[in-house]
Amino acid sequence: MSKVVVVTSGKGGVGKTTSSASLGAALAQAGQKVVVVDFDVGLRNLDLVMGAERRVVFDLVNVVQGDAKLAQALIRDKRVETLSLLPASQTRDKDALTEEGVGRVIEELRQTFDWIICDSPAGIEKGATLAMRFADTAVVVTNPEVSSVRDSDRIIGMLDSKTVTAETGGQMDKLLLLTRYDPARAARGEMMTVEDVLEILAIPLLGIVVESPDVLTASNMGCPVTVLNPVSPAAKAYDEAARRLLGETIAVKTPQAEKKGFMSRLFGRKAVA
Repeated sequence: MSKVVVVTSGKGGVGKTTSSASLGAALAQAGQKVVVVDFDVGLRNLDLVMGAERRVVFDLVNVVQGDAKLAQALIRDKRVETLSLLPASQTRDKDALTEEGVGRVIEELRQTFDWIICDSPAGIEKGATLAMRFADTAVVVTNPEVSSVRDSDRIIGMLDSKTVTAETGGQMDKLLLLTRYDPARAARGEMMTVEDVLEILAIPLLGIVVESPDVLTASNMGCPVTVLNPVSPAAKAYDEAARRLLGETIAVKTPQAEKKGFMSRLFGRKAVA
């Protein structure tokens, strides 16, 4: 049975699109049939992050409005055979998507794919509500910052009231993906700790992705980090998160700040002096 997952957050720039691409790729690398759907109408980026920007002919809005068939808009990834992309439109018309049309497209995708990953735009506007509307599970992407956590708390409230699952009396699974975590800064009290974030949001932890240049490099090269650099800590974190979505029991380990050895501390003091 297929599963619809919305990757969402209240604040922009926290890593939703990167996480959508990386989770989608990791699930596909595990043998699942996956489509990632860009709901950010007018500001699409998922095609760039996945290196498919030159292959976009039709998009989600074209399919919703009946101007193209779903098969015409889907772009199959050249590196991972079971991974596909349904890009967003660059139209400025935010009303181009309708609930009825999105519901019909999601239902059609369910017939073909094991996982439908919906990359939501930031905020609480129409695009974000449509991205979460038909989801079975939500991955709430949050940075360890007060503003990001506060906005995520509001999104969690919407997930409990604005989705078909909630309106029909069901309970949506909501999982926290903590991104751009820096254990050294957390240890110095310069950012929130994992425990701080969990205490406020009170939802299960799907994974922790440490701050890493590997993620930025992968995005700039148009390739999910799990494909470009699968041995990097970020890729391993996304891979483990994907395996948890698949039902595997893998404990989430909180990254620890690197402890400097005696020689490192000694030469570090001399360098400062």
